[in-house]
Amino acid sequence: MQETIILWADDEIDLLKPHILFLQDKGYKVISTTNGSDALDILKTEKVDVVFLDENMPGLSGLETLQEIKKNNTDLPIVLITKNEEEYLMEDAIGSKIADYLIKPVNPKQILLTLKKILDNKRLVSEKTNSAYQQEFRNLGIALNDVSNFEEWKDVYKKLVFWELELEKLQDSGMHEILTHQKQEANALFSKYVERNYLKWLKEPNTAPLQSHQLMKDRVLPLVTETVPTFFLLIDNLRYDQWKIIAPIINEYFRVEEEDIYSSILPTATQYARNAIFSGLLPTEMEKQHPKLWKNDEDEGGKNLHEEEFLQAQLLRLRKNYKFSYVKVVNNEDGKNLVDTINQKFQNPLNVIVYNFVDMLSHARTEMDIIRELAPDEAAYRSITLSWFEHSPLLEAIIKISQKPSRLIITTDHGTIRVKNASKVIGDRTVNSNLRYKQGKNLNYNKKDVLEIKNPAEAFLPRVNVSQTYIFAKEDYYFVYPNNYNHFANFFNNTFQHGGISLEEMLVPFVVLSNK
Repeated sequence: MQETIILWADDEIDLLKPHILFLQDKGYKVISTTNGSDALDILKTEKVDVVFLDENMPGLSGLETLQEIKKNNTDLPIVLITKNEEEYLMEDAIGSKIADYLIKPVNPKQILLTLKKILDNKRLVSEKTNSAYQQEFRNLGIALNDVSNFEEWKDVYKKLVFWELELEKLQDSGMHEILTHQKQEANALFSKYVERNYLKWLKEPNTAPLQSHQLMKDRVLPLVTETVPTFFLLIDNLRYDQWKIIAPIINEYFRVEEEDIYSSILPTATQYARNAIFSGLLPTEMEKQHPKLWKNDEDEGGKNLHEEEFLQAQLLRLRKNYKFSYVKVVNNEDGKNLVDTINQKFQNPLNVIVYNFVDMLSHARTEMDIIRELAPDEAAYRSITLSWFEHSPLLEAIIKISQKPSRLIITTDHGTIRVKNASKVIGDRTVNSNLRYKQGKNLNYNKKDVLEIKNPAEAFLPRVNVSQTYIFAKEDYYFVYPNNYNHFANFFNNTFQHGGISLEEMLVPFVVLSNK
């Protein structure tokens, strides 16, 4: 193991001999000096792991030495040690990106703790996280076999996402592989749970989990008031793990009042789930009540062109007569327009923003080679989402919203899953192109891979012909036709898709935030 080298600059270094001997006994090498100028010279010839700087030295002060060191050694950890407890000095030091700040007199164990925190932090966190997940792995395994209701599934999924994000930081492929297998097991059991219960949820809504068509009426509109504007932000295709990745940025400007998960309806596809949110209706109800607005898979033209009209109809039905705005962002230019006009929306009790970026990214993930390279797995997919969000007009708009009294609701219509197993399906030319659900007549498929609904009316799904069947891919399966099967199986393998049954697609975030 390579020796750790410490550079310690203090004009009273002779008084610190006991500290230095203590550190040497612990295996550290200490290079000492009495001033900042000599410290800078030493750094030109010596490779040092950490620097201790006395703040009050003759000649160059600790802060001045710190600034000089940072010019050429931006990542070198520096600990400032001082007798001065003035707040301005602490702020200057922290602003200069120090690793730690200690007040004299310091004892040897304080120094050792600081070194452990700086130099061994990653190893210690890794060991503790691995140990904690190994314990939780057993608990989750037991819980998976005992899950009996939707609330318990939400809890299991939240825990899986938590550990996925924690283990991701460690880059431990072995532990990550164990978690991946546990997620696969969870999705297999969740698919069976949905298969047993989904039709019952639709028939008995009072005992069912919150679903897409109930979201506005039950959770959003009760929060809308004439005094504080509510901004309802639907980021299309936003998985729960993607929400957890962007949440720390949003939390700088808003306080979380509620973070929950609700269930998307089937198919977990935009034209069904999002239209259900804004209309407050299930697909057959939309088809019956709004025949000019609803489009089936077989119909030509866009399937989500009438969300504002659906919302207006729902508000009228519920006797909500307040003014609202609706804007859909499908490209960066739309995003800039949203930022420019956001202040005008504070006069409305309800403002709906549909932001399509994540949906565009997931489709691009399939169609563009460059995105395939950038997002080969969930960790990279989350990373791209975070990078986009940090530099997006959407964040600018959220910051503007935070500057005035308001409430912000963030949610989505459905999530996505990375598909890994091709499942052969046979159908005629009228069958839809989605990889995670199919609907049509004379479908031939592997029954173990799907939830089949032979009577669409039971699932409140439109029936275009008498023999129409709907099938939904379970777990991480995706549908491929026999023609050129191997080519398309390889082409779509490991891409992010939606429309079927999985934790990632159906269990999606619903978050209520207020200004800080």
